[in-house]
Amino acid sequence: MSPKYTALNRYSHWDGSQKVELDADDILGALSEDLMEFGDLQQAMRYLMQRGMETEDGNYIKGLRDLLKQLKEQRRERLERFDMGSIMEDIKKQLDEILDMEKQTINEWIDKKSDPDDSQKFMDDLMKDLENNLQTDTPTQGSDEDGNFSNQVLGNIGESNKEFIKSLPDDTAGKVKALQDYEFLNTDAQKKFLKLIDDLRKAMTQSFFKDIQKMVKEMSDGDIERMKNMVKDLNDMLVKKIAGEDPGFEEFMDKYGDMFGDNPPKNLDELLDQIQQQMAATQSLFNSMSPEQQQQLQEMMQGKFGDPELESELAKLAKELDFLNPQGKQYNFSGDEEIDLMAAMELMREMGDLDQLEQQMQRAQYDGKVDNIDPDKIKELLGDEALDNLEEMKKMLEVLEKAGYVTKDGNKWELTPRGTRSLGQKALTEIYGKLKKQNLGNHAVPEEGRFGERIEDSKPYEFGDPFHLHMSRTIRNALDREGPGSPINLQMDDFEIYRSEQITQTSTVLMVDLSWSMALRGSFQSAKKVAMALHNLISSAYPRDSLYVLGFSAYAKEIKPHDLPYLQYDDYLLGTNMQHALILAEKLLAKHQQGTRQVIMITDGEPTAHLENGRPVFAYPPTPTTISKTLRAVRSCTTKNITINTFMLDQSYYLKAFVEQMSKINGGRIFYAEPHNLGEYILVDYVQNKKKRLSRR
Repeated sequence: MSPKYTALNRYSHWDGSQKVELDADDILGALSEDLMEFGDLQQAMRYLMQRGMETEDGNYIKGLRDLLKQLKEQRRERLERFDMGSIMEDIKKQLDEILDMEKQTINEWIDKKSDPDDSQKFMDDLMKDLENNLQTDTPTQGSDEDGNFSNQVLGNIGESNKEFIKSLPDDTAGKVKALQDYEFLNTDAQKKFLKLIDDLRKAMTQSFFKDIQKMVKEMSDGDIERMKNMVKDLNDMLVKKIAGEDPGFEEFMDKYGDMFGDNPPKNLDELLDQIQQQMAATQSLFNSMSPEQQQQLQEMMQGKFGDPELESELAKLAKELDFLNPQGKQYNFSGDEEIDLMAAMELMREMGDLDQLEQQMQRAQYDGKVDNIDPDKIKELLGDEALDNLEEMKKMLEVLEKAGYVTKDGNKWELTPRGTRSLGQKALTEIYGKLKKQNLGNHAVPEEGRFGERIEDSKPYEFGDPFHLHMSRTIRNALDREGPGSPINLQMDDFEIYRSEQITQTSTVLMVDLSWSMALRGSFQSAKKVAMALHNLISSAYPRDSLYVLGFSAYAKEIKPHDLPYLQYDDYLLGTNMQHALILAEKLLAKHQQGTRQVIMITDGEPTAHLENGRPVFAYPPTPTTISKTLRAVRSCTTKNITINTFMLDQSYYLKAFVEQMSKINGGRIFYAEPHNLGEYILVDYVQNKKKRLSRR
C-alpha cells in the first residue's frame, strides 16, 4: 500500500518580502469609487495605478506616484551628494602630482653635474637597468671620463626639461596638451600621465558610444584602425538612411557587433537612440559645470586618439548626428563629495536614465500603459521591490479578466455583467454597513397575518392557517394548562403557529438627476451608487420586482443595468427636465398592472426644462410653462396610481416649493437627505414599504 502524503502549509510573520497574490475583488473594490465618479473603466484603472492599492489583508502595492516619489528622491540624493567642480580639481590634482614627480627627477638629473661620484653611480645604475631591460649577460662599467660626459648630458637634459616645465601654460587643458609631446624623465610620472590621457580618451569615446569605451584602454594601432573603420561605416550608414536607402545595418553589426558590449543594438534606430543618450549625458555634464570648466574639459578631450583620420571621422559623426538634437540638461549639484571624470560620465548616464524613466512613468499615469515602462531601468535604479510593484500593476487587468469581471473589446476594457453585479453588491454592502454602525434596522416591524413569509412571532392556530407549527410555544401551552409531567397531552387550543408577512410585488422607476449641479455639489456619485445598490438588492432579494433607471437633464433616457457603472452627468446640456422623465416613467410602469408602482426621484433642483415639439426648452429661474407641464406629468402618473417619492439633495426655496406642490397632487412622500446618507434613506424605505398591511383575525 502506497504511503499517503499530506500537503504542508507554512506560515511566517509578515516582513514585506513575501509575494502577495492579487485578488480580483480587492482590485474591483479599489476601482469602484473612481468608476462610480467618472463612469470610465480605463480612467478608473489609470487612477488606481497612479495611487496604488491596499489589500484587505493590509498589504500595500505602490502606485506610480509612489514610484515617482522614490525616483525623485534618488535624483535628489545624487544632486545633494556630488560636486561637479571637483572633476577639474581631480584632473588638476593628478597633473600636479605628475609634475611634482617629474620635477623631482629633473632636479636629480641636474644635481649630477656638481657630484661626479653620484654621476658615476647614477650612470652605473642606469646601465644596469638597460642591461636588465635588454636581457644582456655582459655588464658594462662606465669610466670616469664617460661619467663626467654623461653627467653633463643628463644635466643638460634636466635643465632643458626644467625650462619646458616652467613654460607650461597656466590652465590645466593647456598643460595636458603640451605634455602629450613631452619626453618624461620619470617613468612613474609618465605612466600616470598616460592613464590620464586614457581616461580622457575613454570619456571622448563614451560621448558617442555606450559600451565601446571598454576596448579603448591601451588601444593598439590595430584597434585604432578598426575603430576608425567602424566610425567611417557608421557615417556611411547615416548618409544612406537620410537618402532613404537601406543602410545595411546587419552587415555593419556582423563586422563590429562585438564592439558594442553584451547587449548590442538590434537596429539602426536603437543604435542612434543609444548614441543620442550618450551625447545628451555628455552635454549634461558640460551644462552642469561652469563655463570655464566646460571649456577646459572640452579642450582636454579633443585630439586624444593621436590619429587625425579618426578625429576627423568622429567630428563628421557629430555633425551627421546634429538631427538628434541632444541638448542635455543642466543639473544643479550642491554636494561636496569629489568625483572623477569617468565616475561623472557614469553618473550623468544614470541621471539621464532617471529622467527617461520619469517621463515613461508620467506618460503611463495618463495613458495607463505601464508596459511602456522599462523594467530593467526600474530594477537598476529603484530596486527589486519597485520592479515587483510594476509587475503587479501589469497583472491587474489580467486578474480581473480571469475572474470574469472585465473583458477586452478591441483596445478597450469593459465590465462584464458579473463585474457590474459585483460593483452593485459592494455598493449595497457599503450602505448596509453604515446602517449597522448606526444601529438602524433595515426592515419595518411586519404586520401580523396568516400568509406570506414566516417571522419569529407566533399566533394561535385557526382553521385555514398554514400549519407552520411553533413547537416550543405549543408544548408550553400544554404545560401551562396541565402542569409539569409526562406524557404531555395536546389539545386543539394548545397549537400555535408562526406568524407571516406578505410581500407585495413592486415595480419601480428610479429617476436620477444628471444635471451638472449634481456633480458640482458632490451628489452624483452617491446617486449612482444608490442606483447600483438598489438594482442589486432587487435582483437578488426580490426577483419578482422590477426596476428601471432613468437619467434626466435636458432630456431623459433609460439606463440599462450593465451601463450603470458608466453613467455620467451631463456637463454640456443645461436643464433639469422632470417632465420628460415622468412621461418615460409612466410608459415603463404601464407594462405592470399588478402590485405597487412607484417612482423614486433623486434631484438637487427644481425643473428648469420641458419639451416643446420634442425639443427641450431651458430657462432659469423656471418659467410657469415648465412648472405647469411638469405638474401635468405628475397628475398623469397619479391617475395611473403611480406614487412619486422624492429625495431632495438640496433645500433651496424653489425646490421645496415645487416638491410640496407635487406631493399635494400625488400624495407621495418627501425626504431631505445629505449625499452621504442617501443610500440609507432609499434602501430602508424600499424594504419597509415592501410589507403589505394585513388585518389580524
